[in-house]
Amino acid sequence: MAVLTKSEILKRVKAGEIIIEPFEEKAIGPASIDLHLGNEFRIFKAIKDVYHVDKKADYREITKLVTIDKFFLLMPGQTAHGITVEKISLPDDICAWIEGRSSLGRLGLMVHITAGFVHPGTCGKQVLEFNNAGPVPLAIYPGISICQLIFLKTLGKAKYRGRFTNQETP
Repeated sequence: MAVLTKSEILKRVKAGEIIIEPFEEKAIGPASIDLHLGNEFRIFKAIKDVYHVDKKADYREITKLVTIDKFFLLMPGQTAHGITVEKISLPDDICAWIEGRSSLGRLGLMVHITAGFVHPGTCGKQVLEFNNAGPVPLAIYPGISICQLIFLKTLGKAKYRGRFTNQETP
């Protein structure tokens, strides 16, 4: 696999092979594109019972969706899901990695905990798994550049057909 540089990302976007909606050319860096934070978050409900993680586990049973007008307050140690403004559609020969921004990591904000891989053929907004690893409450504002997406050329072709295809909410 090889990482796509700015010129290759632009070439693929202009050819309609990589679709980013909305698209801002200025968001492209040397080898990635910045994605922006939407205003919907999925937070954990206050549940005191044990939740069993098995084949029937469903995150919607222990979380709720909230829409934020001003900012989202993430307390130390708290985990929540956010979502990107941008909808990403990848061809069957490109995959991607979500990476946090170093400026936010220095504040203790983890942008993805476990699921940073974006499969070839994916279409949808990207869910972000936030965790505040620092000691200070963080006010996170919708619209900020929240993460980077790094594109890679795959060896062979594939298409994601999982349950999170066309995802629009966290």
